[in-house]
Amino acid sequence: MTGRNGAERVSLTRELLLSAAERLFAEHGVAAVSNRRISEAAGQGNNTAVGYHFGGRDDLVRTIVRKHHGQIEHHREAMLARMTPGAGVRDWVSCMLRPVAQHLTELGSPTWYGRFNAQVMTEPDYRDVAVSESLSSPSLARISDQLVRCLPELPRSVWEERRDMSRQLMVHVVAERERALAEGDSTPRETWQEAATGLIDAVTGLWSAPSTVQ
Repeated sequence: MTGRNGAERVSLTRELLLSAAERLFAEHGVAAVSNRRISEAAGQGNNTAVGYHFGGRDDLVRTIVRKHHGQIEHHREAMLARMTPGAGVRDWVSCMLRPVAQHLTELGSPTWYGRFNAQVMTEPDYRDVAVSESLSSPSLARISDQLVRCLPELPRSVWEERRDMSRQLMVHVVAERERALAEGDSTPRETWQEAATGLIDAVTGLWSAPSTVQ
């Protein structure tokens, strides 16, 4: 019993630290937040708690990323299982975005994942952590392969350029909507799924636009 209770306390402490770190990173940036501040926000008197439970800052960021990516991956795999052979660009873009909207909806309100992700992607020391996790996603790899198949006329350099543009658009539109919701500002769409529809329209248009290669 004692061992189980001890494991439960460790698990609870880790979750409190993860939640506090995600919120503080989302609001202030990863580099601006000390481990001491995270421990205090999580109600932990031990200022070395973050290092004890997660090791280095990279490992802490990676754990938060994986926590969300695992749930998003689950939704994305389920969506991919329903795809048909004739799926087009919009269908595959939907597979990228709908699972994120579903995850944010399930998190309830408020959320910090969108802003956390944007902060990580703009900080050179931690961007590679998030990108490496995305590159290890089987579902995203399949979607990328299918986008190549759907757009055979695009030169590889243009395809890579649009992939990067799409990533930036997706990350920052989600973060901006999350910020607006947190601050009580109005948003163009009422729900995360409606917001995803607008973003899918925009990203599909980006992928489908004619290319000029000089």
